[in-house]
Amino acid sequence: MDFTALHYQTTPLVIANVWDACSAIVAQQAGYQALGTSSAAIAATLGYDDGEVIPFEALLFIVKHIKSASSLPLSVDVEAGFGHSALEIASNLKSLAELGVVGINLEDSKVTDGVRSIEETESFATKLREIRHHLSAINISLFINIRTDTFLLGRENALKETLYRGHLYTQSGADGLFVPCMTDAADIDIVARELKLPLNVMCMPGLPDFTHLMALGVQRISMGNIIHDKLQQYLSHLMYLIQSRQSFSGVLHDESY
Repeated sequence: MDFTALHYQTTPLVIANVWDACSAIVAQQAGYQALGTSSAAIAATLGYDDGEVIPFEALLFIVKHIKSASSLPLSVDVEAGFGHSALEIASNLKSLAELGVVGINLEDSKVTDGVRSIEETESFATKLREIRHHLSAINISLFINIRTDTFLLGRENALKETLYRGHLYTQSGADGLFVPCMTDAADIDIVARELKLPLNVMCMPGLPDFTHLMALGVQRISMGNIIHDKLQQYLSHLMYLIQSRQSFSGVLHDESY
């Protein structure tokens, strides 16, 4: 089953969000159908903040190693595209496609000087159409999952704006719509019913379980950087344990593992 078809199964596609070759191998062994990178996790692994601070060449390096470690379909979080124009973004996507990447997440917001702000709707839709045009001209097909940050940024009338943006992005070439921080079942139900794109939600406190999300019409579920964060917390626990006990006994026989 190809990556697009995975979004139209009877059960939602649960994406395993990974950040390196090791996490990709574990996800494949655990039986996941597809991988997605976490931009925040990859940035943190290399010592960067999230928000396109990481050089794009460094992202390509990580993606190359993830692809070499797993045969699963891979979607890459490219944040706002690492480019100022549609042509620059399309060129970056071409580089990813040449590595075997089959999908991308592209955000309609951008971080500038540490502050995230959402793009004007029509401007972003125009850029999306131009990206699609550039990719089609060089015969590159990618599943473009558009992330709208209406809920993440706490926009006034977030639901109404999500629907408006979703309809416009559908017309502009989006293959899926990702709405992080939308957790209310009623909101999810409305967006899933009114839009013709596969709806993607993300792990957040208060998010319904997978069975409920399937009943609401969700077709893709993401982990974000939660697994990486949990592992970092456990790593911190082990490091402090060794220091406090002046022994490796807590590592070799840790009751919490």
